[in-house]
Amino acid sequence: MRALISVSDKTGVVDFAKALSELGVEIISTGGTHQRLADNGIQVMGISEVTHFPECLDGRVKTLHPAVHGGILARRDRPEHMKQLEDNHIETIDIVAINLYPFKETILRPGVTLEEAIENIDIGGPAMLRSAAKNHKDVVVVCDPADYESVIGELKQNNGVSMDTKYKLALKVFQHTAAYDAMISEYLRRQIDAELPDNLTMTFEKKQDLRYGENPHQKACYYQEIQPLEGSLAQAVQLHGKELSFNNIHDAEGALATLKEFEQPAVVAVKHANPCGVGTGFDILSAYNKAYECDPTSIFGGIVAANRIIDAGTAREMSKIFLEIILAPGFTEEALEILEQKKNIRLLKLGSITRKLEGQIDVKKVSGGLLVQNTDDLLFHEEELKVVTDRIPTEREMDDMRLAMKVVKHIKSNGIVLAKEGKTIGIGPGQVNRIWAVENAISQSNFSIQDSVLASDAFFPFDDCVTAAAAAGVTAIIQPGGSVRDEDSIKKANELGIAMVFTGIRHFKH
Repeated sequence: MRALISVSDKTGVVDFAKALSELGVEIISTGGTHQRLADNGIQVMGISEVTHFPECLDGRVKTLHPAVHGGILARRDRPEHMKQLEDNHIETIDIVAINLYPFKETILRPGVTLEEAIENIDIGGPAMLRSAAKNHKDVVVVCDPADYESVIGELKQNNGVSMDTKYKLALKVFQHTAAYDAMISEYLRRQIDAELPDNLTMTFEKKQDLRYGENPHQKACYYQEIQPLEGSLAQAVQLHGKELSFNNIHDAEGALATLKEFEQPAVVAVKHANPCGVGTGFDILSAYNKAYECDPTSIFGGIVAANRIIDAGTAREMSKIFLEIILAPGFTEEALEILEQKKNIRLLKLGSITRKLEGQIDVKKVSGGLLVQNTDDLLFHEEELKVVTDRIPTEREMDDMRLAMKVVKHIKSNGIVLAKEGKTIGIGPGQVNRIWAVENAISQSNFSIQDSVLASDAFFPFDDCVTAAAAAGVTAIIQPGGSVRDEDSIKKANELGIAMVFTGIRHFKH
């Protein structure tokens, strides 16, 4: 029996090779692995002794040879295969232990160049792994050092490795090489402004197992991108509290996305992935108080994201109610002391919380496929805002309309947001028609609607929304425009003395 061992990650490889050698397995190796094994007193054959061809091109070519791949791929149950090996003086290779060039570790190094990354794309390793995995009935293939012990255990106990184990090891190989190639293609895609490809291949690493999914009967895990994305939720550090749940992570993502719309001190409260209160202020405490006041009922048990460090005063206010998560760029020591008195609250620190995540793709799973799009990075173009009514909005109304549009962009369609004096005062998300969204935002408000503004994620199909908004006290409306009935809404706004602004940008969110 012969084993080919060639690894970049040398964890446990000496003990593995020693155990194989003690079982009478002949060891073949390459480059640095060969040196490591020889230095530890293991009798090892160089790859050139098998191929009768020197390693060349700075190690780029060493195992891409019929003497290697023939020995791996030959089916032992086919006499013609074995005859061809004999005629060509090729011996079988029965165990293949390979792990690949450290492409991931290379691209994660600060300042790495494209040339350095490309030099760490493994060619021979994936070829040998795939060959061995394809012929797993006859070859034991190991790509993970964590499997060395079980393989040795079966060899010692049974003088061989079971078919069930060989199958699972082969499956792990194809998962591993698929992820490796996907990581390379994604890295190369990010180097240029690439279009959405004809074939989309993505890979993620498991960050953590979750207790369950949206509901207790659903299994779930949390996966993260290979290359850390600064400013993303995956980079947050949990400072305190219970383990995050599926719904915690999903809702926190919604809070973070909304928060990134703001530069001034801002707090976003989210419940079931929809903002339920957003406030801005001269400091984070005033912003939190505004967010809380918008909907004191829904914020209970919700998630709060802030774009400034949480101080003691803000922590005291936050500690008065039950919150699932507080996400912020940091917490003062006194704030931590206050909040950590609550055993279960999750405190997440994300230092780069305001960093924009532009140029990403948004993926939605559907039965039998994926929907993929660029993320909705745009709010509107300030210079393209168009006042379409006789009445021009005041400066205060324009500020509130900008806030309302930043929020309505992140709620489920059909969505309506009412805002006044730097905070949301009514949110109507996820309605099947727009007038219901308007009515819901108005009826659920805890404030006087008088002199407030209204933002809509899409155009008004009829003028009924204008009528309802005016009757409640709304004085200015911002919406994309683009309906064949726009003139009806504009005419009604003029009749009722409402200012209306068109953005030209729709923000459906399904």
